[in-house]
Amino acid sequence: MSRLKGVAGRDPRAGFRAERGDCGASVPQGLLKAARKSGQLNLSGRNLSEDCSLDHCEMALYMSKIGHELIIVKLPQCVWRINVDIPEEANQNLSFSATERWWEQTDLTKLIISNNKLQSLTDDLRLLPALTVLDIHDNQLTSLPSAIRELENLQKLNVSHNKLKILPEEITNLRNLKGLYLQHNELTCIPEGFEQLSNLEDLDLSNNRLTSVPASFSSLSSLVRLNLSSNQLKSLPAEISGMKRLKHLDCNSNLLETIPSELASMESLELLYLQRNKLHFLPEFPSCKLLKELHLGENQIEMLGAEHLKHLNSILVLDLRDNKLKSVPDEITLLQSLERLDLSNNDISSLPCSLGKLHLKFLALEGNPLRTIRREIINKGTQEVLKYLRSKIKDDGPTQSDSVTETAMTLPSESRVNVHAIITLKILDYSNKQTTLIPDEVFDAVKSNIVTSVNFSKNQLCEIPKRIVELKEMVSDVNLSFNKLSFISLELCMLQKLTFLDLRNNFLNSLPEEMESLIRLQTINLSFNRFKILPEVLYRIPTLETILISNNQVGSVDPQQMKTMENLITLDLQNNDLLQIPPELGNCVNLRTLLLDGNPFRVPRAAILMKGTAAILEYLRDRIPT
Repeated sequence: MSRLKGVAGRDPRAGFRAERGDCGASVPQGLLKAARKSGQLNLSGRNLSEDCSLDHCEMALYMSKIGHELIIVKLPQCVWRINVDIPEEANQNLSFSATERWWEQTDLTKLIISNNKLQSLTDDLRLLPALTVLDIHDNQLTSLPSAIRELENLQKLNVSHNKLKILPEEITNLRNLKGLYLQHNELTCIPEGFEQLSNLEDLDLSNNRLTSVPASFSSLSSLVRLNLSSNQLKSLPAEISGMKRLKHLDCNSNLLETIPSELASMESLELLYLQRNKLHFLPEFPSCKLLKELHLGENQIEMLGAEHLKHLNSILVLDLRDNKLKSVPDEITLLQSLERLDLSNNDISSLPCSLGKLHLKFLALEGNPLRTIRREIINKGTQEVLKYLRSKIKDDGPTQSDSVTETAMTLPSESRVNVHAIITLKILDYSNKQTTLIPDEVFDAVKSNIVTSVNFSKNQLCEIPKRIVELKEMVSDVNLSFNKLSFISLELCMLQKLTFLDLRNNFLNSLPEEMESLIRLQTINLSFNRFKILPEVLYRIPTLETILISNNQVGSVDPQQMKTMENLITLDLQNNDLLQIPPELGNCVNLRTLLLDGNPFRVPRAAILMKGTAAILEYLRDRIPT
């Protein structure tokens, strides 16, 4: 009570200056001093929502009482007046060195006040006319002040994750604006005159309540990236094709039943996201020669024809999962640049053998009623499926080896070994036997035959059979999943032609350093083990393209080492113990698939994760400290 009485009894003419600093406990003097020199002030997550001392009278002016908690809901005046008022230390007649002359201060150009509890901004915003970056994301703003029109130098404005229902018309005065981030608000419409933002390059309106996009958007001729995902759009204006520089268009999670044919004339378009809509037909893209990624998952598309594929000369990623496709045309071979094809959860019963001619790095087929490819081949991964399809191109009919009965080739001691698979498919298969060791007769059955794949999955193995080293000159795929392995023996590390290694569902918590000798390894599956960190040796295998390490206890990854893995395109870290995702992971721009669901971190939020890898990486890059 004595503190509050002291506050009430002060002379109101004394202004806002506190006895021990002009901003009280919320903004350290050191930060203000540094900001006057650098022109940058970062007050992100300054614990402004925590209980603060009332030793300084100005704190009472910026707090409102909610239960027993004192929440700062307005920005202290000293922030707005940083370039106007004389610093507190100057009033104390302190001497200044040549590097600390307050009168030579730099105008504030970058202000970050994100991750607080701010409910409003005042018109004092106009006191910072030199601002080029204003970041206010993750607050509780319901409106923006009209004075924002006076920030004529502003180039980046981030007001995402607030509670905005409307935008002030004055925002259209920001003619130098290049990046405008309004995602995760409650916007239902766009103000008139928005097209005046002619320098805008990046516009994010995702996760709002928009039901339409103004045709005037076509005047945003500088726009490179437009995110309209997670709204209530039922259509797109044909005029959208007027955005001649647009490279990235995200319309995921809307109510689109069709898209305008004019969209196909957007020559600069590289990334198009149309997932989770109500599309029945796959559009044609005759002019989109640069299109690299087309995401059409979770729609109602029933047919994929040659006319849909013939213009996609540059396509790298084609996502058609969760649709109603019944077949894949032979013309799929037109997509010679294609690296990732997702056909999972459709109604496809057979695949054209010509698919094997593509140089795919990732092919998803789960959830289809496929009858022409055995499940065990699909489970072995992309390269094995492609190899199988290629072999079918050559096989017009049954081969001579197919006509040889297994009994004629099998000695009594080899009765449990599938010699037919060894001869025709080059697979040494001794899986699902629930055995604790692999009998010698299994390796003896190989004889002089060439074996490229080994499948010892679904047994009770506690160690890798030592005789596997006998196959080191030929084996490329090894499946040891669903066993009881607690360590990896050095024999496995000698398989220098190994490209695919499946170790999921074991008891592993580490990998030997000798695994770096696997200089051709492309895919490793470590899911459902006991790893607490991503094994260090993996960072030193430069050929790795896919790391699957979900459902472990991984608590951290090293983004700096990860960045050196230039071939890594898939990283599955789902269902681990990651408390935070390092922002520097966003620099791993080669990643096409980054899966992070099921971890206890708070950011990125689930809404960001749903938008896919590109959005996650961009979000992380934006959070890298400058």
